[in-house]
Amino acid sequence: MKFLIQKEVLDKFNDLVVGIVLARDINNRGVSQEINELLHIAADKAIGECSQLESPSRHPNIIPWREAYKKFGSDPHDYRCSSEALLRQVIKGNKVGGINKLVDLYNFISLKYIIPVGGEDLDKTKGDILLTFATGDERFVRLGGTENESPLPNEVIYKDNESVLCRRWNWREAERTKLTEDTRNAVIVIEGLSPMGREIVEIATAELAGLIDKYCGGAVRYEILTKGKEEMVLG
Repeated sequence: MKFLIQKEVLDKFNDLVVGIVLARDINNRGVSQEINELLHIAADKAIGECSQLESPSRHPNIIPWREAYKKFGSDPHDYRCSSEALLRQVIKGNKVGGINKLVDLYNFISLKYIIPVGGEDLDKTKGDILLTFATGDERFVRLGGTENESPLPNEVIYKDNESVLCRRWNWREAERTKLTEDTRNAVIVIEGLSPMGREIVEIATAELAGLIDKYCGGAVRYEILTKGKEEMVLG
């Protein structure tokens, strides 16, 4: 099993850097007050960063994602990258913690660095995970949904051998592979576009890997993918 970035995606978005955290034999059960406190601190920091901005969409880490969405035909006013959506939630005062340890930890990293982060339960995936352009006939059932919502042709998606794992790059994840308290093996993805370079993505990825090791145990490792290194062996 591999995680792969299609060459055509890197040709169109040649500044893309992707951090991959592979976590195996973890314990994702229970709650952690320490994680909740980390989320609270990160939320306050993120709100502070946006306090002088006209809109969260003007944050320098959000702007390149809005431009990327336009490039593959998705209006960023209607479809927001995951980091912008999360940022808007905390600005509104909505609670973002209490889902499960893995999700809470990656939301912490997303808020701390204002960077898209998402994850999949590896035991629910089928074959390789691929970041690619959609043909338009793939199957997708969104988180919490039951109906098929196939992507549009040329939309950036994550998919495996069975169906789409995330639509519009990092806009909406799938119900089938969602992370739950029962998750034992997971892959977490952190994505950066210029001006966020490899160094920040690697710092964020290493920090998340350390946090998962601390709070969930198991065997955790990470790699950084970009042009010239487009795949990671997951096992």
